[in-house]
Amino acid sequence: MRVALFSNFLNHHQLPFCEEMWKLTNGNFTFVATEEIPQERLQMGYADMNRAFPFVLRTYESVRAEEEATRLAQECDVILTGSAPEKYTIERIENNKLTFRYSERIYKRGLWRAVSPKGYRNIHEHHTKYKDKPLYLLCASAYTASDFAIQGAYLGKTFKWGYFPETDPCDDVEQLIQKKYSKQTDSHSVTRILWAGRLLPLKHPEAAIALAKELKKKEYSFELDIIGNGELENRLRQQIQQNHLQDSVHLLGAMTPADVRKHMEQADIFLFTSDFHEGWGAVLNESMSSGCAVVASHAIGSVPFLIHDKKNGLIYKNGDQRALNACVQILLERPELRCRLGIEAYKTITGTWSAKSAAERFATLSECLKENKKSPFLDGPCSIAMPIPQWKMFRECKK
Repeated sequence: MRVALFSNFLNHHQLPFCEEMWKLTNGNFTFVATEEIPQERLQMGYADMNRAFPFVLRTYESVRAEEEATRLAQECDVILTGSAPEKYTIERIENNKLTFRYSERIYKRGLWRAVSPKGYRNIHEHHTKYKDKPLYLLCASAYTASDFAIQGAYLGKTFKWGYFPETDPCDDVEQLIQKKYSKQTDSHSVTRILWAGRLLPLKHPEAAIALAKELKKKEYSFELDIIGNGELENRLRQQIQQNHLQDSVHLLGAMTPADVRKHMEQADIFLFTSDFHEGWGAVLNESMSSGCAVVASHAIGSVPFLIHDKKNGLIYKNGDQRALNACVQILLERPELRCRLGIEAYKTITGTWSAKSAAERFATLSECLKENKKSPFLDGPCSIAMPIPQWKMFRECKK
């Protein structure tokens, strides 16, 4: 099977899936990069992956590369397309060739955008008008299917998808968890809590500060590390000082992805506090594969797909500070629950939601659709993504 993935540039969230597809297809896989990696990302320490792997075709380098991308778009057995020019896909779709779009949610900035005439025309032009074609949607958010369904697009043609960051499987997951067990200081243990991401309003790092204030008030023993930088940094620093949290809360600044993972591997609890503006949220994959007990907002695109509440993590209702506090307090008081959730989180990401599993499932789904068969998967990547409305999702997460 010949497969191509069209996107702007290769990043570390996509790389493991691409490498698995390269292996699975015996080299018959191409990542078509249509843009150079932004200089800003290079300055932040990200590698230029467009030039590091043999399966990458860089269309921006030459007319010949552009022509090769056009040929692949027409001749491959199946393609996936994300942030790439439409010129590669339109003719293919009209010729009834199996095509997948993958997308985060389209209305993460507000459902009111669904009534925009310009937005409606765009959805119709690129999606709805092809409803009778072999065009399917891989949903990189639990809210994607519902967003498109508002416009009547991809009804019955949506599948769970996401991002598949690198994992580092270990021989003994319980040993991984035991290494986390609270470092000793004097006569008492300290539970390590971690928050990581850009310090932006949509990610609500202030919720972590409010949590720390409550935990200190109740005399819990903990350390909270906050990794990242952004527009809220000065405000957070002031809140830490005003609430006398300097001994418990530490702003560590921006770090490379590798250094963030090291901190995750040492953390007992990971906080993910973003609201509905968050697309997927790959730090969830990363923290779960690092064996953290995760407490996450239900509004985040990856959360309803990856977390089964009280089985491999805890989900709280977006914006409910009391619920967030209560979830963390439970984990502080019940180390055996932290351990169990961390183990199950690790198994989820290194098993069902691994890049290897995603590649294998994608190949299977493609063959099934070619034969007019349904997806054989009941959960995880390439299973049916139901169009659950945003206002119903928390209830679904708690079932």
